[in-house]
Amino acid sequence: MRYRLTALLLVVAGLAVPSPVRAAGNTLTVDVGTVVRPVTHVAAGGLYAVDTGSKPPLDRLYPLRLNHLTQPPPGVQQLGNGATTPCCDGALVAGKVTSAGAQQFWRLPDIYKDFPYRWVSWADWESKVRTIVNTRLSAATTTNVDGYELWNEPDWTWNTSAAGTFNAGWTRTHRLIRGLDTITPIVGPSHSVYNHDWMVSFLTNARDTGTLPDVIVWHELENDKYLQVEAHVNDYRAIERSLGIAPRPISINEYASPSQVDIPSVAVHYMAVFERHGIRSAERAYWYEAGTLNGLLHNNQPTSSYWTYKWYGDQSGNIVRTVPGSWLEGVASYDGTRRIVNVVFGGDSGDNTVRVTGLGALGSQVRATVVRSGTTGRFTNQGAPIAVSSGTYPVSGGAISVPVTGMHAWDSYQLLVTPASGVPTWQQRYEAENATVVNANRFSSGSASNGGFVGQIDGSANPRNQSFVDFLVNVPSARDYTMTIGYANGTGATATHGLAYNGGAWQTVSYPATGSWGVFGATVNTTVNLRAGWNMIRLAKGSPNFAGGTGYAELDYIDLS
Repeated sequence: MRYRLTALLLVVAGLAVPSPVRAAGNTLTVDVGTVVRPVTHVAAGGLYAVDTGSKPPLDRLYPLRLNHLTQPPPGVQQLGNGATTPCCDGALVAGKVTSAGAQQFWRLPDIYKDFPYRWVSWADWESKVRTIVNTRLSAATTTNVDGYELWNEPDWTWNTSAAGTFNAGWTRTHRLIRGLDTITPIVGPSHSVYNHDWMVSFLTNARDTGTLPDVIVWHELENDKYLQVEAHVNDYRAIERSLGIAPRPISINEYASPSQVDIPSVAVHYMAVFERHGIRSAERAYWYEAGTLNGLLHNNQPTSSYWTYKWYGDQSGNIVRTVPGSWLEGVASYDGTRRIVNVVFGGDSGDNTVRVTGLGALGSQVRATVVRSGTTGRFTNQGAPIAVSSGTYPVSGGAISVPVTGMHAWDSYQLLVTPASGVPTWQQRYEAENATVVNANRFSSGSASNGGFVGQIDGSANPRNQSFVDFLVNVPSARDYTMTIGYANGTGATATHGLAYNGGAWQTVSYPATGSWGVFGATVNTTVNLRAGWNMIRLAKGSPNFAGGTGYAELDYIDLS
């Protein structure tokens, strides 16, 4: 979505900005013992967030652990929000997106210059679609396009009088693409709001014509829409069941209103509900400038909202259960291998409390540190988080209560809970289920590190279905590291993966048979020479410029020492 006149007038008049006044005295409860899902940084993404070159620089992308982006297609002509040149071509940014650890949808109608889109003819549209898809098919080294978004906000941008009904147009375009590309997912319908009747009509037609999307997409763009995400998800799942449609992943590939997108605590609310209600991926809306991570950066330097997403990017292990206290909301993770609880929270004012339960594994005393984001908006930089408190707390009944005084409802906050004796200064273990998983799937196992692993790493045919796991790691110095890989191999014979890092040459990792699938404890070691700071390590059954692995193996984790 771009600006609509009514939205712009409300923002200028100051009428749409939410009140910071909330009721104090609330408690956010974090239950470390109840796992919700593996950490995948669901809400870490943006629409037209990444451009070529240093807009934005990779060193600003890495800490956010980006999950997913929506970018314009190759040959983009779209001039959004007053831009004078097209931005963010999905083909041109593909290498950068992969380096940052993300996947991307290509939004096909952004091949048009104007928004709302100006329909020309079916011959014109189908010619454009063929060109885009053929560009994808010829991109032999691009592995991160995981969806064609067939249209954007058809509820108000589809020209029914000229093009016919949207449902019929969806069917026609879907069939055209599937005649060219049978592999790349197709996503939609991408309505600007969630609407029950529209969804029933769309899905009924898609089911009956054999053109169901692989990923369901809609937008949450009005003020405080995070309050309705649960109801929308539940309604959508009920429609699936009523129509006999197998569950689809859900992507909210535009979220937050123009007046709320730069309020850090609003981002926390979206993070929490997306994680809680099973959203696969979600992306900050494009209301203003492209290529700025949707306002997380100004002149390539952090704004206050950047720190909210950086703390969220620091989460690892598993998302654990949080129970909001009125407007006090949060998303929390627990990394059992490092014994770190990371809570990102906000939304209330005055004096409040974060209560963390299930801390028995951290010892009789823990260290709790709280910082806050500030509320600079999108045109003022915030160089670092602001310290709030730090102290040692006795653990009673496996729990602590951390007071947070003088909260501002627009600020976001981070609470880190660690053993009083401290934790290692850098992360050494990286769980496969937290990594970028392409054409493979996440599973759970009681014997796996942190309870999760990646399996079905089976594809090797071409860049659209090759299977690999990308680990974005951060190390303190440039040197050789021993990399220990936890794995399982139930084939009965040695299997192999390709290993490459930072775009370098491929080498082979061999996995001797372990006897069964989903049972972990076996490891193999190899050596990687890493640069100081961020590095991307890929373990692949198939990948561009790699001949392909043999047999099959499941991945539990990598450990660097």
